[in-house]
Amino acid sequence: MISNNGQNKQLPNELTSTFKELQVLKHLRKAGITKTFGFSCGFLFQLIFCLIFENKNWFRTLESKKSVDFPTKDAVYRFLNKSTFAWRRFLLFLSAHTIGKVTRLSNHDRPKVLVLDDSSYDRNRSKSVELLARCFDHASQKMRFYKGFRMLTLGWSDGATFIPVDFSLLSSKTSQINGITSKIDKRSSGYKRRLEALQSAPEQIPDMIQRALNAGIDASYVLMDTWFTHQPLIKNIKELGIDVIGMVKNLKQRYFVDGERVSLNDLYRLAAPIQGKKGLLRSIQTTQANGVLVKMVFVRNRNKKSEWLAILSTDCTLDDQEIIRIYGIRWDIEVFFKTTKSLLKLQKEFQGRSYDSLISHTTIVFTRYMVLSWQNRCSTDQRTLGGMFYELCDEISDLDWAIALQQLIELLEDTLKESNKKIQKLIKSQLQHWVAGLPNYIKAYLPISVCES
Repeated sequence: MISNNGQNKQLPNELTSTFKELQVLKHLRKAGITKTFGFSCGFLFQLIFCLIFENKNWFRTLESKKSVDFPTKDAVYRFLNKSTFAWRRFLLFLSAHTIGKVTRLSNHDRPKVLVLDDSSYDRNRSKSVELLARCFDHASQKMRFYKGFRMLTLGWSDGATFIPVDFSLLSSKTSQINGITSKIDKRSSGYKRRLEALQSAPEQIPDMIQRALNAGIDASYVLMDTWFTHQPLIKNIKELGIDVIGMVKNLKQRYFVDGERVSLNDLYRLAAPIQGKKGLLRSIQTTQANGVLVKMVFVRNRNKKSEWLAILSTDCTLDDQEIIRIYGIRWDIEVFFKTTKSLLKLQKEFQGRSYDSLISHTTIVFTRYMVLSWQNRCSTDQRTLGGMFYELCDEISDLDWAIALQQLIELLEDTLKESNKKIQKLIKSQLQHWVAGLPNYIKAYLPISVCES
């Protein structure tokens, strides 16, 4: 945890180096997230960032013996509730910078993609949360209704590393429980995000992709599941200069083949069968009703082998297997949703009522995932994100004994200075022998002078 004195010294070693490498605090200032007095925004950001690794929430932290070193509860909640902070700009700056570093580690020919999906953001026990709505969870096996938001998320992936880029917490105009507070400044970025929350997902998606491309994020395809792969949205994304690969539902959408309008079932019957490729059934080039040329690949449904699934690509130059392989990268965003909710305390850590607090905390959680993703990419072993998360927890819990060990060595050195040279030589020899036998991860916490002696 971070104390008031020397706030950077008590961050775990891995986090300190990663924060500097990704320039997290620089991007925070660049986005205009600053304060003129009191605890700095960088300090408060790091404090909230590290809570998860301490295995404590903010209430338990303030109840602990170290509470005198921390700001009051109001300081943190004022930071989270500030409507003028441009959290989207911060996330775009940080993700673009991180993606640039990841791209340098990737093969130039490796496809880079933007992945689009939504997930439930539950607030079932809440009553007074701003813009709270009754939403339908189409991804749940129970097909349930819940109170909360739909978290529309745009991420980037190269097949090995997933980086969140942008998000929007969608409310509803028709199923809204609470409205927008009247106290909000209508000139602020917080008010603009509230207006976006009342838009539909297809209205927001082209703007999200355009912001990512304007930020310099390199991607060749947008991957979507059946809930978003509709012809008007595909055309809008294609007009942005980026291709779409997505799974298609068998709805009323029509396609042109030799001048005839056909359904998806008819398209399957017209497609030429493919021999000798397991799971790959048929493929055909066709034109959507709105004039967009696409390639449709039909694969066997592994859950029900008597049925088929259709995958669409607006890049007709790709071969069938490459379309399926690239579409498989879409699963990275499902892993992201699971990790942020199960390990990183998304929607659980802070129970704020303002829409700004939801946006700010979600951005901090996305930053946690980004830091873990970058460390995972840079590590030489095959650690999972979950394993790396628990290693960081262990490192932070060891900080107290590490500081105590440093103080013990420093006290011993001060005592040596007051003794005669013969005793100094004897004790230093024993100390050097003891330090040499310590594991490297313990040596990292010792003063440099001791390690060098």
